[in-house]
Amino acid sequence: MRILFVGERAFGEKVLRALVAQEYQVVGVCTSPDAAGTPNRVKEAAGEFDIPFVPLENVKQPQFLEQCRALAPDLTVMAYVTKILPEAFFTLASIGTIEWHPSLLPKHGGPNALIWPVVQGETRTGVTIFWPDGGIDTGPILLQKEVEISPDDTVGSLYSRKIVPISLEALLEAVDLVKKGIAPRIPQDSSQATYEGMFTGDHARVEWPRPAKEVFDLIRGANPAPAARTYAHGQTLRLFDSVLLAETGSTRPGTITAITADGFTVAAEGGSILVKQAGLPGSAPVNAGTVCDQLGLRVGDVLGQEDTSR
Repeated sequence: MRILFVGERAFGEKVLRALVAQEYQVVGVCTSPDAAGTPNRVKEAAGEFDIPFVPLENVKQPQFLEQCRALAPDLTVMAYVTKILPEAFFTLASIGTIEWHPSLLPKHGGPNALIWPVVQGETRTGVTIFWPDGGIDTGPILLQKEVEISPDDTVGSLYSRKIVPISLEALLEAVDLVKKGIAPRIPQDSSQATYEGMFTGDHARVEWPRPAKEVFDLIRGANPAPAARTYAHGQTLRLFDSVLLAETGSTRPGTITAITADGFTVAAEGGSILVKQAGLPGSAPVNAGTVCDQLGLRVGDVLGQEDTSR
């Protein structure tokens, strides 16, 4: 079976290497050209295996589709693709196209499908391999695999420890089912569909009067990127590793109630948050107590005063 592979970033490279290791015939690789000073790892892997490279650019131009069609693929496999491809692309392979998505479709369609379930406090998510039909994460489902969102998972740990391994397993299983001619096409239940757009810095702003569990889920859902943010002494403060603590009484939400070697504790509605790592914009996360020293924060200071100098 001749496979055209489309993918990006480290995950795309992992999938490409897994397909080659399984001795599938990958006849072409579509990925972005090298960015200035940043080689594309998927493109480098394609060169390592002497697989023809098709630049993933100008995707609506006829010559892009012609280059892909000339490779005569039986199946197109898409893994971590951020560009919107024309509908004609999905049918240029004789069998069709399968695509990876990091949620249990039809729930959480959209570009940040891994972040939203954590932010919304859900306890399960997973991956879907589906047959795209030109819509946004629409098309029949081939297979799905679930994972648990643990109470202390951040998006970073969820992705690296759970989603990536199960995604590789799911994609290889899906390709094998296609090869055997027994891959299902299960219609998505549109009545259960949800869609969220990009998770932006505005979404990541902490509102301390919210219930402490919601604040905690926001911080871990935005960790490591784009990072939850609040304001301290008129400066933006980014929040990373944190712990949900029990109720602290009637302290005003946003008030720093303790500063220790572990970090600083902030009151929220019905509980509090121990922030263990924090940082200023453009800087790496450090011990949150160190950031308190940098900003001159003290017990009793109230977070959340927006920087009006921007």
